[in-house]
Amino acid sequence: MEIEKHQGNAKVGEGGYKPVHGLSDAAEQTQALRPTAQETIFAQPEPEQLIELSVIIPARNEQDCLAACLESLVSQSDNVFELGRDWELIVVDDHSTDQTAEIARGFAGVTVLEADKLEPGWTGKNNAIWTAARCARGRWLLFTDADTIHEPGNLHRAMHEAAKHKVGMLSYSPRQIVSGLAQRTLMPLVFCELALSYPPAKVSDPNQRIAAANGQFLLVEREAYRRLGGHAMVAEKVLEDVELAFLAKRRKIGLRFRYAEDAVSTRMYRTTAAMIEGWTKNLSLLFSNCLALALWRVLDIVLLFVLPALALWLWNAHFAVHSLQWLGAGWALAIVWARNLFRFYGRVAKSNFPFVDCALSPLGLPLFVVLLYRSWFQHRILKRVSWKGREYAA
Repeated sequence: MEIEKHQGNAKVGEGGYKPVHGLSDAAEQTQALRPTAQETIFAQPEPEQLIELSVIIPARNEQDCLAACLESLVSQSDNVFELGRDWELIVVDDHSTDQTAEIARGFAGVTVLEADKLEPGWTGKNNAIWTAARCARGRWLLFTDADTIHEPGNLHRAMHEAAKHKVGMLSYSPRQIVSGLAQRTLMPLVFCELALSYPPAKVSDPNQRIAAANGQFLLVEREAYRRLGGHAMVAEKVLEDVELAFLAKRRKIGLRFRYAEDAVSTRMYRTTAAMIEGWTKNLSLLFSNCLALALWRVLDIVLLFVLPALALWLWNAHFAVHSLQWLGAGWALAIVWARNLFRFYGRVAKSNFPFVDCALSPLGLPLFVVLLYRSWFQHRILKRVSWKGREYAA
């Protein structure tokens, strides 16, 4: 007896489409959402029979991490959810100069495409994704990065989660893998600010205007993707995942966003230089009050490092008859420092990083301040950012 698959293969024929998750199930909306030959965003005519899922990985010079990513995905193929029959895995080589394409071709069942020529008005990543998305055959489209590692069964569980919550877009914030002092001290600071600026509960609430998504794991229903206009609608956007999430909110497509250490992990940066370039590209887009945030973190530096030094100086001071007063002032400063330390670690704990990394995070404050300013300067003054050997208008 064949085991029933998640949603099964979706028929595209008359009456086969269902409305985008998160919208009304009214019959008139079903008709309005059915693509026609004129309005489809896909390169080929809509197939009579869709497969369950298309996994799309844009890859530019990812030879250090791509093999581990593909291994974690290919291993999810089994008799019930077979790669090539029920789902497809597409790697788009974004004009790499290393062994990225060769590594991808070494995996059975993986389709390797070369990204279309990069035209003005497009970022490399969006162009690569669009190359594959237009010929994808899945009812669900998963956009994921080459530096991710997927837990066993997470593809099937993600589709089930999206259907259960009736959303057309599901995005996971992966568990972050870091190494080296610079990453271990900086990354918790960035991710605690992200958690505070984009609370998952509010992002997932259709009545809240706030929106966010993480391009490291972005699952979109086929019809929702067509309704959004695909990555062509955010062609020039450096932060395309968040832009797509805002589009989903504006167009009333259900959105769910959560931290998902149970599903996927990633090592975003392999060197400190790459981390500096990456956050310079993103911070000013993620935080509209970038300079104000930098000033608040300067205040943290003063409160966490200058206050205890001043308190120790007062405790050791010898001012004759006034020594008791100076000693009391030292204790007052120590209490203020302790309260701020408690507040600081309460914020950093929201980053979902391990205890030791959170404990070390005050050491990353100077670098965080520098990157916030650097990102603001490149976006607002120079109006140019760079990433992976390419420059983009900010």
